[in-house]
Amino acid sequence: MENVKTFKYVDYLWDDSKAASFGDDQVALFLYRSNILGADLRITNYGGGNTSCKTIEKDPLTNEEVEVMWVKGSGGDIGTLTRKGIAGLYTERLRNLKNVYGGLADEDRMVGLFDHCIFDLESKAPSIDTPLHGLLPFKHIDHLHPDALIAVAAAKDSEAITKEIWGDTMGWVPWQRPGFDLGLQLEKCLADNPGIRGIVLGSHGLFTWGDTSYECYMNSLEVIETASEYIAKKIEENGQVFGGQKVESLPAEERKNKAAQLMPLLRGLASSENRMVGHFTDSDVVLEYINSNDLERLAPLGTSCPDHFLRTKIQPLVLTLDKNEDLSDSKAILDKLNPLFEQYRQEYKDYYETCKHPNSPAMRDPNPVIIIYPGVGMFSFSKDKQTTRVANEFYVNAINVMRGAEAISEYTSLPRQEAFDIEYWLLEEAKLQRMPKEKPLSRKVAIVTGAGGGIGQAIADKMVAEGAVVVFTDLNQEAVESVTAKYNKDQAVSVPCDVTSEESIANAFKEAVLAFGGVDIIVHSAGLAISKSLEDTTTKDWDLLENVLVKGQFMMAKSGTEIMKKQNLGGDIVNIASKNGLVAGPNNVAYGTAKAAQQHMTRLLAAELAADKIRVNVVNPDGVIVGSKIWEGSWAEGRAKANGISVEELPAFYAKRNLLNEIILPEDIANGVFACVAILDKTTGNIINVDGGMANAFPR
Repeated sequence: MENVKTFKYVDYLWDDSKAASFGDDQVALFLYRSNILGADLRITNYGGGNTSCKTIEKDPLTNEEVEVMWVKGSGGDIGTLTRKGIAGLYTERLRNLKNVYGGLADEDRMVGLFDHCIFDLESKAPSIDTPLHGLLPFKHIDHLHPDALIAVAAAKDSEAITKEIWGDTMGWVPWQRPGFDLGLQLEKCLADNPGIRGIVLGSHGLFTWGDTSYECYMNSLEVIETASEYIAKKIEENGQVFGGQKVESLPAEERKNKAAQLMPLLRGLASSENRMVGHFTDSDVVLEYINSNDLERLAPLGTSCPDHFLRTKIQPLVLTLDKNEDLSDSKAILDKLNPLFEQYRQEYKDYYETCKHPNSPAMRDPNPVIIIYPGVGMFSFSKDKQTTRVANEFYVNAINVMRGAEAISEYTSLPRQEAFDIEYWLLEEAKLQRMPKEKPLSRKVAIVTGAGGGIGQAIADKMVAEGAVVVFTDLNQEAVESVTAKYNKDQAVSVPCDVTSEESIANAFKEAVLAFGGVDIIVHSAGLAISKSLEDTTTKDWDLLENVLVKGQFMMAKSGTEIMKKQNLGGDIVNIASKNGLVAGPNNVAYGTAKAAQQHMTRLLAAELAADKIRVNVVNPDGVIVGSKIWEGSWAEGRAKANGISVEELPAFYAKRNLLNEIILPEDIANGVFACVAILDKTTGNIINVDGGMANAFPR
């Protein structure tokens, strides 16, 4: 019969039938436990905490049975942990490192020695927390960062509060940087307090354990639940949190509008050294904190848990803008924002200079990661969407910690020197240096019209593949949602957009800004084709082509460049036109004229926007039959008739008529766009033909 357990503050996710499917595979059960613990951000943040188990294995060198510890490897996430993300080490070898440990000054060397303890040759690199698991004797161990536990750990008089909550059943060790010595302190705490069920790490987190994966899981949840209940009772007794509310939130839609207006300005300022991608949240938890009387006191203190400030920087930037501020005058708002950013950067430089050591890595980007706007919401900016979203989530965890600690007694943060020693730890720097090289379009935000299929989809897919975060737009909502389904929200979002509607375009850009902070690349690929003689072309045909191709391009550029100018980061506009804008042919008056207008508008915009470092170029496809939506139906019939062939003969006809005798695919057009935005960085007002070589379309 399946276990049933109800918790008020944490989720019970263990499925007995699923666990039974793993049999006696303790590693599989440890991974299962890890995944369900990591599914709840209140229990541990993305990438935070670590879990382990110990098993008896046959040593391939001696054929003897040995104990092996399996533990989350460096840089992993327990919520998504798989066998490839763990390290397998000889437990006895790891414990024998006590014989060569030279004290706190020897911590960095010890990490290198972990490799000498490897049992599984396919192991992930062991993390700094490996000895914390290895020096404890239990078969299954969880090291988590639950909001409720860190609230206890970060509260003034944390040790006394721990004893008040759990009596003699929980140990407590004061703050210490993770490493081998902290493992020794856990070992000593257990020796001094035999029979305890876990240990609270001051300002840091929680260690719990069990003889089986399930017992470990239940122990973790029960300890977290007890802390959560204690905090909830304290909040109820106090009657308010964060000193009550100082600012009343704007209505939800107004908050979104304010955020959309402000984010490009914030993004530009936060990108003074490196281009950043943005995230916005206005959840109830965030609003309760940022609108409170205690914000001014708590925000400068910074966070406590190392995982928090490594993601969010030591403290946020709090804007002094009134929630009802008129944001329409960008220059006036920048005049107010610039001094705030300058002050933040200077304070960060002072923090670095005061705390640095002779061998400290060079100072990193001094811009804020977390930006708070009372009455509106919280922004974050980092190198990509996942990183900035996770930073936002970490600061929400920090808010929960402050909320709980303040309810219990008083929130305390790490001393600045301790925080610096974590942030600029040489091992942390080495981890950053091992990160994969960024892709060509990393840190860029792209919006692509007509991305529901054909050429537009290929372009949008190429942008994602090369590192950009992308807003797929299309008139057909179902189609655009379908083509973005293969991506997560950190890579791409879909927005329905009618490029003939100014309101629809404005909404698409608003959604782009709210999703990613701004826009860097605009690709106007939405299109259709009508092939008729002058006699058969109606004014309705003419107006439709002009509205979608020309007016749509104009309105996309107008709305998009407004955002680009706010960011002051330059940008790219690429318009998908056609060989038919350069070459006169029969039965093509409306389409050819519209394509020619697109091309000349591109030249005009290139001349006008160059001063803002916004480059505007054209990619001309021709004969893209395979996978192209415009070749469906009457257009294909019209082109076949104009060339005196059947529809079935079109692919071969178009492939043979270009100089290279090549079939042109949507992916080829996407490559042309990529060249414009990532390679030809000193090109504007240009026309790039991707047509296999059509001599009559050579620009001249």
